Amino acid sequence: MLFTTLRYAIFFAVAFVGGWALCLRRNPAAPYNGLPRTVFLLVLSYYFYASWKWQYLPLIFGSSTVDFFLAHAIAKEPRPRARRVLLAATVALNLGFLGFFKYWNFALENAHALSAALGGDAHPGEALRLMLPPVGISFFTFESMSYVIDVHRGELQPHKSYLRYLLFVAFFPHLVAGPIVRPRDLLPQLERRPALTAAMGGEALFLIAVGLVKKLVISDQLAQNIVDRVFERPVSFSALEVLAGVYGYAVQIYCDFSGYTDIAIGSALLLGVRFPRNFDAPYQASNIADFWRRWHISLSTWLRDYLYIPLGGSRGAPWATYRNLMITMVLGGLWHGASWTFVFWGFLHGLGLGVTRAWERWRQRRRDARGGAASVYRAGPTAAAPEPEPAAGLAGRALGTFFTFHYVCLAWIFFRAPTFKQALLVLKQLATLTTFHPNVPPYVGVLLTLGLVSHYTPRAAYDRTLRAFIDLPAPAQGAALFAVAVLLHEAASTVAVPFVYFQF
Repeated sequence: MLFTTLRYAIFFAVAFVGGWALCLRRNPAAPYNGLPRTVFLLVLSYYFYASWKWQYLPLIFGSSTVDFFLAHAIAKEPRPRARRVLLAATVALNLGFLGFFKYWNFALENAHALSAALGGDAHPGEALRLMLPPVGISFFTFESMSYVIDVHRGELQPHKSYLRYLLFVAFFPHLVAGPIVRPRDLLPQLERRPALTAAMGGEALFLIAVGLVKKLVISDQLAQNIVDRVFERPVSFSALEVLAGVYGYAVQIYCDFSGYTDIAIGSALLLGVRFPRNFDAPYQASNIADFWRRWHISLSTWLRDYLYIPLGGSRGAPWATYRNLMITMVLGGLWHGASWTFVFWGFLHGLGLGVTRAWERWRQRRRDARGGAASVYRAGPTAAAPEPEPAAGLAGRALGTFFTFHYVCLAWIFFRAPTFKQALLVLKQLATLTTFHPNVPPYVGVLLTLGLVSHYTPRAAYDRTLRAFIDLPAPAQGAALFAVAVLLHEAASTVAVPFVYFQF
């Protein structure tokens, strides 16, 4: 059930009307009883998930149930060793499900390739292959696992309501592609009586409209008119056209994923629940560390808190920090998909973070040698370097942003290409430096320009636009949304295009 379809609109209308009807105050003095609303939203969320593939519904229910009771067992267990055993059980369970369903076919393919390289004739066999992995398994696995880890660390008390915990994991706006919402952020909101003000409603509608424009007008059109064709057969295009395809994918994946996030945040907000921001103009980043403070923030902070820091973070020798950064990003690449191209994408980002950290260490030593004030390092792969210095010149920051964007685009080539061979063909075609461009129609250039220029629009301008929309009277808001609906109707393709991150 895609966010961009009429089916979702009808589904959400049912969720909105039913969810708020169950919150009506029949007795203002009575305490809030959220059980009916919790059950209603839980049933709808399971229906939403089952609409993708109902056979996997027991997986999300079973893993959530086990994690809920294991967390309670950990909280009650006084013996540290027993607590660690229970934690290991939940981590093994979650990663076991994730590894089996997402990486089993990948393991079979690599076993076949190794056998063939050694002269064997073993084949993985179609009977051993699994159907497509459960949609969103990477997201709900991380969310549920983080809950148990937080309880083990003593940072969170085990939740009392089993049904609310099931709803936390399965809540449909964030279920299949995030953002990865922390239990400490969402569970308290599910406990208290929800509220919806006119300002919240205006913000939610604005976010949904912006997300739909990003997805249908920019992302899908770029994918169909340049990106997919270039990455499918790069040798048929000039270097300039291939470069347009690479830039196009950078814009496509940002507009696609941030557009999904906007719709998810807006949908949740209309139900009285606020999700954290997941993007902050990532292509404005001045280095790779800054990029990961801005891109897929919920994942990057998860990797920092549950992988990078437990590995040792930035403590210890410099080589240990570089090792931890590389392990974190390579595993982050593998999280995105069962392919060596994703692993290499993670390697490139780990390399970029390591170089950024080494550069900042060198700059720090120079400042120390000159008697300058010491800067403070913030731990984590999302903050491998200090914030850019206020004294840094505008030209230097612009140069850093330029090189960071193109390094990210280089990594996107391996992220998007189905194989290393295709990725290398893209790079080879770029090296031809040919400039004819009959396959880049003017409207593709317009979409690229629109996507990049809007991305570099100052945050203050976006906030002013949002505030202006919220302050409009209801008829004017309706007219603006109607205009957006007409634009979407004209721009949308005849077939609904899935969001890029649904495959992860």
